[in-house]
Amino acid sequence: MKLFYRKFGQGNPFLILHGLFGQCDNWQTQAKAIADKGFEVYIIDQRNHGLSPHDENFNYNAMSSDLHELITDLNYDKIILLGHSMGGKTAMKYAQDHSQKINKLIIADIAPKFYPPHHQKIIDALQAVDFGIIKSRKEASDILSRYIADLGTIQFLLKNIYWKTDSQLEWRFNLVSIINNIDNVGAEIEFSSISTNLNFRTLFIRGEKSDYINNSDISIIRNNFPDAEFVTIPGAGHWLHAEKPNEFLNEIIRFISE
Repeated sequence: MKLFYRKFGQGNPFLILHGLFGQCDNWQTQAKAIADKGFEVYIIDQRNHGLSPHDENFNYNAMSSDLHELITDLNYDKIILLGHSMGGKTAMKYAQDHSQKINKLIIADIAPKFYPPHHQKIIDALQAVDFGIIKSRKEASDILSRYIADLGTIQFLLKNIYWKTDSQLEWRFNLVSIINNIDNVGAEIEFSSISTNLNFRTLFIRGEKSDYINNSDISIIRNNFPDAEFVTIPGAGHWLHAEKPNEFLNEIIRFISE
């Protein structure tokens, strides 16, 4: 699948993968800041998100394959790869499938373990938005707020609304495929044995207020990523790059500059 992307800067290739219900444009601020440090930064829409194609097949095997097709088309031998949440699992899967392509790996607030489905409230909210009736983002926001208390989450979801036609709003993401495959989003990235070939430097960044990476996960992660470093961003939750952008960027730039 040919993925949509935006490119910033020139230098060593640095690719960024968003999380569930996200899109590449969520990462423009970070991409521009990293590009200013001498990197060629690509922010990428994963399948069923943003401007990339929609498909009923939605799992980490497919998303790793999509990423490899893009990297092959760009003709890169080595890349720095950053993924947040679902994008982090895609990045770990890609690193497992194509370890020779990884220069450095950055995983933002996700572990390779299985996560039970926990997005039902958001899915219920999204399904309640009927674009056959609703004709404005304000109306969509009002409906989402009946299900979701956090204003930041509502604003994040609203960024996915676009005018499909002059009179018809729609979601950028493929809601039907996401719902049908929601169990795959939380799937474990399985490693057949203790990895000996994933010796590239890896940075795991977690939010202090997030429970996605617990202390008990660290030893398991190190079994598969032996050269892993762990950093916790104080005061940040799961969307640490949006909640604490300066602190997040400082850690990224430190890691890629070493």
